[in-house]
Order: sequence, then structure tokens, then C-alpha cells
Amino acid sequence: MTCLSFPPSAPESELRLAILECGQVCYARHLMTSNDGNISVRIDESRVLITPAGLCKGRMDADDLLIVDLDGNVLASANDRRPSSETPMHLEVYKQRPDVRAVIHAHPIFATALTVAGLDFPDDILPEVALTLGNVPVSEYATPSSREDADVIRPLIRDYDALLLRQHGSLTVGRNLDEALIHLERIEHVAEVFHHARQLGNVARIPPEELRKLSKK
Repeated sequence: MTCLSFPPSAPESELRLAILECGQVCYARHLMTSNDGNISVRIDESRVLITPAGLCKGRMDADDLLIVDLDGNVLASANDRRPSSETPMHLEVYKQRPDVRAVIHAHPIFATALTVAGLDFPDDILPEVALTLGNVPVSEYATPSSREDADVIRPLIRDYDALLLRQHGSLTVGRNLDEALIHLERIEHVAEVFHHARQLGNVARIPPEELRKLSKK
């Protein structure tokens, strides 16, 4: 049974298992490579459970995860792990979005390639995107592993559940890790379809009037 769709009342032990499961899925699907990316969940109004720095997300133990407060102070670290340098980006989400309980920063190959190529996310090629995510914005460039990551998502994250970090992967959020992971898988799927369509020579866009119909469903 999956732990990803945990309820608001889920205990910390269940949240730890959910992060481990999410990390294994992301690693197996090449959404996170090496020790890249980070995953977090909100424990309560003042505490966040987050993956540590320098550790492969597909090979973690429950005790590897840290608990931090919303200012980034480490409250608990059983294995003396260091917090990810991108913790401020996660905390910015929780400060801006009280409805969010899970955040995934990943490095999906095709979605990241869009930003490297200077292309916008193709939100008008598959109906399911219009029905779910809608527009997926691309942030300004930020120096990785700096507080700039939090700065560039600040004007976007209040209005979007998925966004691309320019030349630095993606950020998706949800009420639980299942939602955040679904958003991540969807943007990577769309980006891959877009890539293959370009290779075949043509990208057919959904007409604006049809997109308007979908947005009303």
C-alpha cells in the first residue's frame, strides 16, 4: 500500500516512509539523478521533514531525514545529516501556501531541457494538462544551492502547483506527495511528448477555443 497519499493526520513515521517511497520512484524514473533533488513534507504548522544534503534520494533510510523549523533551524537529525542547501526554497513554499503539505524539487530530463533550450512549457498540446495544471511558468535563473532559489519562486508559487526552475529542474507541490509526484510526472511526460513531436517534424497545438472549453470543465 502506498504511503504517498497520506492524510493530514498522518504521524511522522508515516511521513518518513512516504518520502522514502517518493525518492525511490523519482530515482527509478530518472526524475532525480545521483544525489540531486530534494523532497519535503509539512509535519505541522511549524515543522518540516526534509531530505538531507549529499544523499541519493533512491537510497535513503528513514533516519536520514531531518526536521527543520520554518526558519531552517535543524530540530532533529538522527544520523547527524546536514540540511539541503535548497531548504529555503521548500520553506518559501510552506510560508506562501498553507494548503501545501508536500514539495518535490526534481531534475526531470525533458522538462529541464526545455529551459536549457530557452523554450516555454508546452501547455497547449495535451488536453490533460489544460484540465489539470494549466500554465507551467519558468522561473528566472538562480544560482543553485543559494537563497536565490527561494527568491525566484516567490512571485510564482502562490498561483501555481508546478513550475520549472530555469536550467535547474522543477518544483511541484501538493496536499500530499502523491499530488506533487503526479504533477512532476505529468510535466515530464508532456515535455517528452513535445520533444518527440519536434523530432518527427511537427507540433500540433490545441486551438485556443478548445483550450477555453477545457478550462471550463
